[in-house]
Amino acid sequence: MTLEGRSVAVVGSGFGGLSTACYLADASADVTVVEKNDQLGGRASVLERDGFRFDMGPSWYLMPDVFERFFGHFDREPGDYYELEHLDPHYKIFFKDGDEVTVTADREATKAAFEAYEPGAGDALDAYLAEAEETYDVGMEHFVYEDRPRFRDYVDLDVVRHARGLTFLGSMQGHVEEYFDHPKLQQIMQYTLVFLGGSPSNTPALYNLMSHVDFNLGVHYPEGGMGGVVDGIADLGSELGVEYRTDSEVTAILGAAGDFRVEMADGEFLRADLVVSDADYAHTEQELLPPQSRQYDADYWDSRTYAPSAFLLYLGVEGDVEPLEHHTLVLPTEWDDHFEQIFDAPAWPDDPAYYLCVPSKTDDTVAPEGHSNLFALVPIAPGLDDDEATRERYRDLVLDDITANAGVDLRDRIVVEERFCVSEFAERYNSREGTALGLAHTLRQTGPLRPGHRSSEVPGLYFTGGFTTPGIGVPMCLTGGQHAADAVLDDYAG
Repeated sequence: MTLEGRSVAVVGSGFGGLSTACYLADASADVTVVEKNDQLGGRASVLERDGFRFDMGPSWYLMPDVFERFFGHFDREPGDYYELEHLDPHYKIFFKDGDEVTVTADREATKAAFEAYEPGAGDALDAYLAEAEETYDVGMEHFVYEDRPRFRDYVDLDVVRHARGLTFLGSMQGHVEEYFDHPKLQQIMQYTLVFLGGSPSNTPALYNLMSHVDFNLGVHYPEGGMGGVVDGIADLGSELGVEYRTDSEVTAILGAAGDFRVEMADGEFLRADLVVSDADYAHTEQELLPPQSRQYDADYWDSRTYAPSAFLLYLGVEGDVEPLEHHTLVLPTEWDDHFEQIFDAPAWPDDPAYYLCVPSKTDDTVAPEGHSNLFALVPIAPGLDDDEATRERYRDLVLDDITANAGVDLRDRIVVEERFCVSEFAERYNSREGTALGLAHTLRQTGPLRPGHRSSEVPGLYFTGGFTTPGIGVPMCLTGGQHAADAVLDDYAG
Protein backbone atom coordinates (compact mmCIF):
# COMPACT_ATOMS: atom_id res chain seq x y z
CA MET A 1 0.00 0.00 0.00
CA THR A 2 1.21 3.47 -0.79
CA LEU A 3 0.32 7.04 0.09
CA GLU A 4 2.35 8.50 -2.74
CA GLY A 5 1.09 11.97 -3.60
CA ARG A 6 -0.52 12.46 -0.18
CA SER A 7 0.74 15.04 2.30
CA VAL A 8 0.44 14.43 6.04
CA ALA A 9 0.94 16.85 8.91
CA VAL A 10 1.85 15.21 12.22
CA VAL A 11 1.15 17.56 15.13
CA GLY A 12 3.51 16.84 18.01
CA SER A 13 6.75 14.85 18.16
CA GLY A 14 6.36 12.51 21.10
CA PHE A 15 7.15 8.86 20.48
CA GLY A 16 3.69 8.36 19.00
CA GLY A 17 4.14 11.17 16.50
CA LEU A 18 7.69 10.20 15.55
CA SER A 19 6.61 6.60 15.07
CA THR A 20 3.57 7.48 12.95
CA ALA A 21 5.71 9.77 10.80
CA CYS A 22 8.19 6.97 10.07
CA TYR A 23 5.49 4.48 9.05
CA LEU A 24 3.70 7.00 6.83
CA ALA A 25 6.91 8.21 5.17
CA ASP A 26 7.82 4.58 4.53
CA ALA A 27 4.50 4.35 2.68
CA SER A 28 5.65 7.23 0.43
CA ALA A 29 3.62 9.98 2.06
CA ASP A 30 5.03 13.51 2.19
CA VAL A 31 5.26 13.88 6.00
CA THR A 32 5.89 17.03 8.03
CA VAL A 33 6.13 16.91 11.83
CA VAL A 34 5.36 20.19 13.59
CA GLU A 35 6.48 20.54 17.21
CA LYS A 36 5.59 23.31 19.64
CA ASN A 37 8.86 23.21 21.58
CA ASP A 38 12.47 23.73 20.54
CA GLN A 39 13.35 20.03 20.46
CA LEU A 40 11.77 16.80 19.33
CA GLY A 41 10.55 14.11 21.71
CA GLY A 42 7.53 15.55 23.48
CA ARG A 43 7.74 14.57 27.14
CA ALA A 44 11.06 12.88 26.38
CA SER A 45 12.79 16.26 26.35
CA VAL A 46 16.37 16.87 27.41
CA LEU A 47 17.55 19.55 29.83
CA GLU A 48 21.17 20.72 29.60
CA ARG A 49 22.72 22.97 32.26
CA ASP A 50 26.38 23.64 33.08
CA GLY A 51 27.69 20.31 31.82
CA PHE A 52 24.74 18.24 33.11
CA ARG A 53 22.29 16.53 30.75
CA PHE A 54 18.97 15.33 32.16
CA ASP A 55 16.28 13.20 30.56
CA MET A 56 13.25 15.25 31.60
CA GLY A 57 10.65 12.53 31.10
CA PRO A 58 10.90 8.77 30.60
CA SER A 59 14.12 7.24 31.89
CA TRP A 60 13.48 3.46 31.95
CA TYR A 61 14.21 1.62 28.71
CA LEU A 62 11.80 -1.29 29.04
CA MET A 63 10.44 -3.84 26.54
CA PRO A 64 13.47 -3.89 24.22
CA ASP A 65 11.59 -6.28 21.93
CA VAL A 66 9.17 -3.46 21.03
CA PHE A 67 12.04 -1.24 19.87
CA GLU A 68 13.55 -4.13 17.90
CA ARG A 69 10.20 -4.72 16.22
CA PHE A 70 9.83 -1.02 15.37
CA PHE A 71 13.26 -0.64 13.77
CA GLY A 72 12.95 -4.07 12.16
CA HIS A 73 9.94 -2.88 10.15
CA PHE A 74 12.35 -0.57 8.31
CA ASP A 75 15.10 -3.20 8.00
CA ARG A 76 17.09 -1.55 10.76
CA GLU A 77 17.89 -2.39 14.34
CA PRO A 78 18.33 -0.23 17.44
CA GLY A 79 22.10 -0.73 17.31
CA ASP A 80 22.19 1.24 14.07
CA TYR A 81 21.27 4.34 16.13
CA TYR A 82 22.27 3.73 19.75
CA GLU A 83 23.89 1.09 21.94
CA LEU A 84 22.23 -0.53 24.95
CA GLU A 85 23.73 -1.40 28.30
CA HIS A 86 21.97 -3.95 30.47
CA LEU A 87 21.68 -2.63 34.02
CA ASP A 88 22.53 -4.96 36.87
CA PRO A 89 21.19 -4.43 39.42
CA HIS A 90 17.92 -3.54 37.76
CA TYR A 91 17.00 -1.26 40.65
CA LYS A 92 17.16 -0.86 44.41
CA ILE A 93 14.32 -0.29 46.87
CA PHE A 94 14.59 1.52 50.18
CA PHE A 95 11.61 0.93 52.46
CA LYS A 96 11.12 3.68 54.96
CA ASP A 97 11.37 1.32 57.93
CA GLY A 98 15.03 0.65 57.05
CA ASP A 99 14.68 -2.46 54.88
CA GLU A 100 16.47 -2.60 51.52
CA VAL A 101 15.88 -4.90 48.54
CA THR A 102 18.08 -4.97 45.45
CA VAL A 103 16.61 -6.63 42.36
CA THR A 104 19.31 -8.09 40.14
CA ALA A 105 19.44 -10.19 36.99
CA ASP A 106 20.09 -13.21 39.23
CA ARG A 107 16.66 -14.82 39.66
CA GLU A 108 17.86 -17.10 42.46
CA ALA A 109 19.16 -14.14 44.45
CA THR A 110 15.84 -12.36 44.00
CA LYS A 111 13.94 -15.47 45.08
CA ALA A 112 16.09 -15.64 48.20
CA ALA A 113 15.26 -12.00 48.97
CA PHE A 114 11.55 -12.80 48.60
CA GLU A 115 11.89 -15.93 50.72
CA ALA A 116 13.38 -13.86 53.52
CA TYR A 117 10.07 -12.02 53.82
CA GLU A 118 7.69 -14.94 53.38
CA PRO A 119 8.23 -18.74 53.29
CA GLY A 120 7.36 -20.04 49.83
CA ALA A 121 7.59 -16.60 48.20
CA GLY A 122 10.51 -17.71 46.00
CA ASP A 123 8.43 -20.40 44.33
CA ALA A 124 5.46 -18.00 44.23
CA LEU A 125 7.65 -15.56 42.32
CA ASP A 126 8.44 -18.23 39.72
CA ALA A 127 4.74 -19.02 39.34
CA TYR A 128 3.76 -15.35 39.15
CA LEU A 129 6.38 -14.61 36.49
CA ALA A 130 5.39 -17.66 34.45
CA GLU A 131 1.83 -16.34 34.30
CA ALA A 132 3.12 -12.81 33.59
CA GLU A 133 5.15 -14.14 30.67
CA GLU A 134 2.11 -15.88 29.20
CA THR A 135 0.05 -12.75 29.64
CA TYR A 136 2.78 -10.71 27.97
CA ASP A 137 3.16 -13.05 25.00
CA VAL A 138 -0.58 -13.29 24.37
CA GLY A 139 -1.29 -9.67 25.19
CA MET A 140 1.43 -8.21 23.02
CA GLU A 141 0.81 -10.41 20.00
CA HIS A 142 -2.97 -10.27 19.95
CA PHE A 143 -4.00 -7.15 21.89
CA VAL A 144 -1.12 -4.64 21.59
CA TYR A 145 0.50 -5.25 18.21
CA GLU A 146 -2.97 -5.98 16.77
CA ASP A 147 -5.17 -2.95 17.30
CA ARG A 148 -8.70 -3.71 18.49
CA PRO A 149 -10.26 -0.26 18.93
CA ARG A 150 -13.94 -1.31 18.95
CA PHE A 151 -15.94 -3.68 21.14
CA ARG A 152 -16.89 -5.79 18.13
CA ASP A 153 -13.19 -6.41 17.47
CA TYR A 154 -13.16 -8.48 20.67
CA VAL A 155 -16.15 -10.61 19.67
CA ASP A 156 -14.47 -13.06 17.33
CA LEU A 157 -13.00 -16.54 17.61
CA ASP A 158 -9.43 -15.24 17.56
CA VAL A 159 -10.00 -13.17 20.68
CA VAL A 160 -11.81 -15.99 22.47
CA ARG A 161 -9.02 -18.43 21.63
CA HIS A 162 -6.24 -16.21 22.94
CA ALA A 163 -7.98 -14.40 25.77
CA ARG A 164 -7.68 -17.53 27.92
CA GLY A 165 -4.18 -16.34 28.76
CA LEU A 166 -5.37 -12.97 30.00
CA THR A 167 -7.07 -11.85 33.19
CA PHE A 168 -9.15 -8.82 32.24
CA LEU A 169 -11.30 -8.46 35.32
CA GLY A 170 -10.26 -7.71 38.87
CA SER A 171 -7.57 -5.40 40.16
CA MET A 172 -3.83 -5.82 40.40
CA GLN A 173 -4.18 -5.70 44.17
CA GLY A 174 -6.45 -8.75 44.22
CA HIS A 175 -4.28 -10.59 41.72
CA VAL A 176 -1.01 -10.04 43.57
CA GLU A 177 -2.62 -11.05 46.86
CA GLU A 178 -3.22 -14.50 45.37
CA TYR A 179 0.55 -15.03 45.32
CA PHE A 180 2.05 -12.93 48.11
CA ASP A 181 0.83 -12.06 51.59
CA HIS A 182 3.65 -9.77 52.69
CA PRO A 183 2.83 -6.12 51.85
CA LYS A 184 6.42 -5.35 50.80
CA LEU A 185 6.42 -8.17 48.26
CA GLN A 186 3.11 -6.90 46.95
CA GLN A 187 4.65 -3.45 46.55
CA ILE A 188 7.63 -4.84 44.63
CA MET A 189 5.28 -6.56 42.19
CA GLN A 190 3.11 -3.46 41.79
CA TYR A 191 5.49 -0.49 41.59
CA THR A 192 5.49 -0.65 37.77
CA LEU A 193 1.87 0.53 37.90
CA VAL A 194 3.31 4.01 38.30
CA PHE A 195 4.48 3.72 34.67
CA LEU A 196 0.85 3.02 33.69
CA GLY A 197 -0.53 5.90 35.70
CA GLY A 198 -2.60 3.71 37.98
CA SER A 199 -2.84 2.29 41.47
CA PRO A 200 -3.10 -1.33 42.67
CA SER A 201 -6.84 -0.90 43.25
CA ASN A 202 -7.80 0.67 39.89
CA THR A 203 -5.47 -1.06 37.39
CA PRO A 204 -6.70 -4.27 35.72
CA ALA A 205 -4.91 -7.50 36.65
CA LEU A 206 -4.05 -7.80 32.95
CA TYR A 207 -1.06 -5.60 33.68
CA ASN A 208 0.70 -8.31 35.63
CA LEU A 209 2.54 -8.54 32.31
CA MET A 210 4.69 -5.64 33.52
CA SER A 211 6.43 -8.01 35.94
CA HIS A 212 7.63 -10.07 32.98
CA VAL A 213 8.99 -6.85 31.51
CA ASP A 214 10.70 -6.01 34.78
CA PHE A 215 12.14 -9.33 35.94
CA ASN A 216 12.54 -11.35 32.73
CA LEU A 217 13.29 -8.84 29.96
CA GLY A 218 15.46 -6.67 32.18
CA VAL A 219 16.23 -2.98 32.39
CA HIS A 220 18.53 -1.28 29.90
CA TYR A 221 20.16 2.09 29.42
CA PRO A 222 20.40 3.50 25.88
CA GLU A 223 23.45 5.43 24.77
CA GLY A 224 22.62 9.10 25.26
CA GLY A 225 19.68 8.27 27.53
CA MET A 226 16.12 8.40 26.27
CA GLY A 227 17.06 11.55 24.39
CA GLY A 228 19.39 9.33 22.36
CA VAL A 229 16.43 7.12 21.44
CA VAL A 230 14.48 10.19 20.29
CA ASP A 231 17.44 11.22 18.15
CA GLY A 232 17.67 7.72 16.68
CA ILE A 233 14.01 7.58 15.68
CA ALA A 234 14.16 11.13 14.31
CA ASP A 235 17.24 10.17 12.27
CA LEU A 236 15.37 7.18 10.89
CA GLY A 237 12.51 9.48 9.95
CA SER A 238 14.90 11.82 8.14
CA GLU A 239 16.27 8.89 6.19
CA LEU A 240 12.70 8.06 5.16
CA GLY A 241 12.02 11.65 4.09
CA VAL A 242 10.25 13.14 7.14
CA GLU A 243 10.59 16.91 7.56
CA TYR A 244 10.68 18.32 11.10
CA ARG A 245 9.70 21.81 12.21
CA THR A 246 10.36 22.78 15.82
CA ASP A 247 9.27 26.01 17.55
CA SER A 248 6.00 25.66 15.63
CA GLU A 249 3.06 25.78 18.01
CA VAL A 250 -0.19 24.68 16.37
CA THR A 251 -3.20 26.83 17.28
CA ALA A 252 -5.90 25.39 15.00
CA ILE A 253 -6.66 22.38 12.79
CA LEU A 254 -9.25 23.32 10.17
CA GLY A 255 -10.75 21.54 7.20
CA ALA A 256 -10.98 17.85 6.32
CA ALA A 257 -9.35 15.19 4.16
CA GLY A 258 -7.71 16.68 1.10
CA ASP A 259 -7.84 20.24 2.41
CA PHE A 260 -6.53 20.67 5.95
CA ARG A 261 -5.13 23.96 7.17
CA VAL A 262 -2.88 23.63 10.22
CA GLU A 263 -2.44 27.11 11.69
CA MET A 264 0.48 28.11 13.92
CA ALA A 265 1.08 30.76 16.55
CA ASP A 266 3.53 32.69 14.39
CA GLY A 267 0.91 33.23 11.69
CA GLU A 268 2.28 30.54 9.41
CA PHE A 269 0.12 27.64 8.26
CA LEU A 270 0.60 24.23 6.70
CA ARG A 271 -1.62 22.69 4.05
CA ALA A 272 -2.03 18.91 4.20
CA ASP A 273 -4.26 16.18 2.83
CA LEU A 274 -4.31 14.35 6.16
CA VAL A 275 -3.51 15.17 9.80
CA VAL A 276 -2.34 13.01 12.70
CA SER A 277 -2.35 14.64 16.14
CA ASP A 278 0.14 13.46 18.74
CA ALA A 279 -0.70 16.46 20.89
CA ASP A 280 -2.69 15.85 24.07
CA TYR A 281 -5.98 14.38 22.80
CA ALA A 282 -8.15 16.60 25.01
CA HIS A 283 -6.19 19.71 23.98
CA THR A 284 -6.57 18.83 20.31
CA GLU A 285 -10.32 18.37 20.65
CA GLN A 286 -11.06 21.29 22.96
CA GLU A 287 -8.57 23.88 21.72
CA LEU A 288 -7.43 23.08 18.17
CA LEU A 289 -10.68 21.94 16.55
CA PRO A 290 -13.80 24.04 15.99
CA PRO A 291 -16.81 22.92 18.09
CA GLN A 292 -18.55 21.12 15.22
CA SER A 293 -15.45 18.96 14.66
CA ARG A 294 -15.15 17.58 18.20
CA GLN A 295 -16.00 13.98 19.13
CA TYR A 296 -16.21 14.62 22.88
CA ASP A 297 -17.58 17.48 24.93
CA ALA A 298 -16.03 19.10 27.99
CA ASP A 299 -18.02 16.87 30.34
CA TYR A 300 -16.41 13.79 28.81
CA TRP A 301 -12.89 15.05 29.49
CA ASP A 302 -13.87 16.20 32.97
CA SER A 303 -15.08 12.68 33.77
CA ARG A 304 -11.86 10.88 32.78
CA THR A 305 -9.32 9.48 35.23
CA TYR A 306 -5.93 10.97 34.45
CA ALA A 307 -2.58 9.46 35.22
CA PRO A 308 -0.58 11.24 37.90
CA SER A 309 1.37 14.39 37.36
CA ALA A 310 4.79 14.60 38.98
CA PHE A 311 6.95 16.81 41.12
CA LEU A 312 10.42 16.60 39.59
CA LEU A 313 13.77 17.82 40.84
CA TYR A 314 16.69 17.80 38.40
CA LEU A 315 19.84 17.99 40.50
CA GLY A 316 23.51 18.36 39.64
CA VAL A 317 25.41 17.25 42.73
CA GLU A 318 29.04 17.44 43.80
CA GLY A 319 30.58 14.05 44.54
CA ASP A 320 28.94 10.65 44.41
CA VAL A 321 25.53 9.65 45.71
CA GLU A 322 26.14 6.24 47.23
CA PRO A 323 24.24 4.10 48.12
CA LEU A 324 21.84 4.95 45.26
CA GLU A 325 21.76 2.81 42.11
CA HIS A 326 20.99 3.96 38.58
CA HIS A 327 17.30 3.31 39.38
CA THR A 328 16.19 3.58 43.01
CA LEU A 329 12.74 3.51 44.61
CA VAL A 330 11.93 4.85 48.06
CA LEU A 331 8.67 3.42 49.38
CA PRO A 332 6.70 3.91 52.58
CA THR A 333 5.76 0.63 54.24
CA GLU A 334 2.11 1.59 53.70
CA TRP A 335 1.59 3.30 50.37
CA ASP A 336 -2.20 3.25 50.22
CA ASP A 337 -2.30 6.79 51.61
CA HIS A 338 -0.09 8.04 48.75
CA PHE A 339 -2.36 6.50 46.10
CA GLU A 340 -5.41 7.86 47.92
CA GLN A 341 -3.88 11.34 47.72
CA ILE A 342 -3.45 10.86 43.97
CA PHE A 343 -6.77 9.33 42.93
CA ASP A 344 -9.34 9.70 45.73
CA ALA A 345 -8.62 12.82 47.76
CA PRO A 346 -6.10 14.82 45.70
CA ALA A 347 -3.42 16.43 47.84
CA TRP A 348 0.33 16.71 48.10
CA PRO A 349 1.43 13.34 49.58
CA ASP A 350 2.34 13.52 53.25
CA ASP A 351 4.57 10.43 53.08
CA PRO A 352 5.51 10.10 49.41
CA ALA A 353 6.66 7.13 47.42
CA TYR A 354 9.20 8.32 44.87
CA TYR A 355 11.80 7.40 42.28
CA LEU A 356 15.43 8.49 42.01
CA CYS A 357 17.41 8.19 38.78
CA VAL A 358 21.20 8.52 38.72
CA PRO A 359 22.28 8.04 35.07
CA SER A 360 25.81 9.18 35.94
CA LYS A 361 26.24 5.76 37.60
CA THR A 362 26.23 4.34 34.06
CA ASP A 363 27.01 7.23 31.71
CA ASP A 364 29.91 9.57 32.45
CA THR A 365 28.79 12.05 29.74
CA VAL A 366 25.73 13.28 31.68
CA ALA A 367 27.65 15.10 34.43
CA PRO A 368 31.01 16.88 34.79
CA GLU A 369 33.84 14.90 36.33
CA GLY A 370 33.48 14.59 40.09
CA HIS A 371 29.71 15.20 39.98
CA SER A 372 26.52 13.17 39.91
CA ASN A 373 23.41 13.63 37.80
CA LEU A 374 20.22 12.85 39.73
CA PHE A 375 16.55 13.47 39.37
CA ALA A 376 13.81 12.79 41.87
CA LEU A 377 10.24 12.08 40.75
CA VAL A 378 7.28 12.09 43.12
CA PRO A 379 3.95 11.03 41.53
CA ILE A 380 1.25 13.50 42.55
CA ALA A 381 -2.37 14.11 41.63
CA PRO A 382 -2.97 15.99 38.37
CA GLY A 383 -4.49 19.41 38.73
CA LEU A 384 -2.90 20.27 42.07
CA ASP A 385 -2.03 23.87 42.87
CA ASP A 386 1.76 24.04 42.60
CA ASP A 387 2.50 27.63 43.56
CA GLU A 388 6.09 28.56 44.37
CA ALA A 389 5.68 28.38 48.14
CA THR A 390 4.22 24.87 47.91
CA ARG A 391 7.00 23.72 45.58
CA GLU A 392 9.68 25.13 47.88
CA ARG A 393 8.17 23.41 50.90
CA TYR A 394 7.88 20.11 49.03
CA ARG A 395 11.40 20.36 47.67
CA ASP A 396 12.69 20.55 51.23
CA LEU A 397 10.46 17.64 52.28
CA VAL A 398 11.80 15.44 49.48
CA LEU A 399 15.47 16.26 50.16
CA ASP A 400 14.95 15.58 53.87
CA ASP A 401 13.23 12.29 53.03
CA ILE A 402 16.11 11.20 50.76
CA THR A 403 18.55 11.89 53.58
CA ALA A 404 16.49 9.98 56.12
CA ASN A 405 15.48 6.98 54.02
CA ALA A 406 18.05 6.57 51.22
CA GLY A 407 21.10 7.47 53.27
CA VAL A 408 22.49 10.28 51.13
CA ASP A 409 22.46 13.97 52.01
CA LEU A 410 22.30 16.13 48.90
CA ARG A 411 21.34 19.47 50.41
CA ASP A 412 24.75 21.18 50.67
CA ARG A 413 26.17 19.72 47.43
CA ILE A 414 23.64 20.87 44.83
CA VAL A 415 25.27 22.99 42.10
CA VAL A 416 22.44 22.80 39.51
CA GLU A 417 18.74 22.60 40.33
CA GLU A 418 15.64 22.78 38.17
CA ARG A 419 12.04 21.94 39.07
CA PHE A 420 9.18 20.70 36.92
CA CYS A 421 5.61 20.14 38.06
CA VAL A 422 1.92 20.35 37.18
CA SER A 423 2.17 23.86 35.72
CA GLU A 424 5.07 22.98 33.43
CA PHE A 425 3.38 19.82 32.13
CA ALA A 426 0.32 21.91 31.30
CA GLU A 427 2.25 24.79 29.74
CA ARG A 428 5.00 22.94 27.90
CA TYR A 429 2.96 19.96 26.66
CA ASN A 430 -0.63 21.33 26.74
CA SER A 431 -1.27 18.45 29.10
CA ARG A 432 -4.79 18.04 30.51
CA GLU A 433 -4.67 18.88 34.24
CA GLY A 434 -0.89 18.68 34.02
CA THR A 435 -0.89 14.88 33.79
CA ALA A 436 2.59 13.52 33.17
CA LEU A 437 1.34 10.60 31.07
CA GLY A 438 -2.22 10.80 29.74
CA LEU A 439 -5.27 8.67 30.54
CA ALA A 440 -4.73 6.19 33.35
CA HIS A 441 -5.10 2.48 32.55
CA THR A 442 -8.16 1.89 34.70
CA LEU A 443 -10.58 -0.91 33.90
CA ARG A 444 -12.92 1.66 32.35
CA GLN A 445 -10.15 3.22 30.26
CA THR A 446 -8.49 0.15 28.75
CA GLY A 447 -8.66 -1.19 25.18
CA PRO A 448 -11.78 -0.06 23.29
CA LEU A 449 -12.75 2.21 26.18
CA ARG A 450 -9.94 4.60 25.27
CA PRO A 451 -10.48 7.28 22.59
CA GLY A 452 -9.91 5.98 19.08
CA HIS A 453 -7.25 6.66 16.47
CA ARG A 454 -9.78 7.88 13.90
CA SER A 455 -11.86 11.00 14.35
CA SER A 456 -15.52 10.15 13.96
CA GLU A 457 -16.29 13.77 13.05
CA VAL A 458 -13.49 14.83 10.68
CA PRO A 459 -12.51 12.62 7.74
CA GLY A 460 -8.75 12.45 7.42
CA LEU A 461 -8.00 13.35 11.06
CA TYR A 462 -6.24 10.78 13.26
CA PHE A 463 -4.82 10.58 16.77
CA THR A 464 -1.85 8.86 18.33
CA GLY A 465 -0.09 9.02 21.71
CA GLY A 466 -0.84 8.09 25.29
CA PHE A 467 -4.58 8.85 25.26
CA THR A 468 -5.48 6.19 22.72
CA THR A 469 -4.66 2.49 22.27
CA PRO A 470 -2.60 0.65 23.27
CA GLY A 471 -1.87 3.24 25.97
CA ILE A 472 0.78 5.18 27.82
CA GLY A 473 4.51 4.57 28.09
CA VAL A 474 7.20 4.77 25.43
CA PRO A 475 6.79 1.22 23.99
CA MET A 476 3.00 1.60 23.83
CA CYS A 477 3.21 4.98 22.10
CA LEU A 478 5.74 3.58 19.64
CA THR A 479 3.29 0.79 18.81
CA GLY A 480 0.33 3.18 18.80
CA GLY A 481 2.11 5.13 16.08
CA GLN A 482 1.89 2.06 13.85
CA HIS A 483 -1.80 1.67 14.66
CA ALA A 484 -2.49 5.27 13.68
CA ALA A 485 -0.49 4.86 10.47
CA ASP A 486 -2.34 1.63 9.67
CA ALA A 487 -5.66 3.44 10.07
CA VAL A 488 -4.49 6.09 7.59
CA LEU A 489 -3.31 3.42 5.17
CA ASP A 490 -6.53 1.46 5.46
CA ASP A 491 -8.55 4.57 4.64
CA TYR A 492 -6.45 6.33 2.00
CA ALA A 493 -3.72 4.10 0.53
CA GLY A 494 -3.85 3.45 -3.15
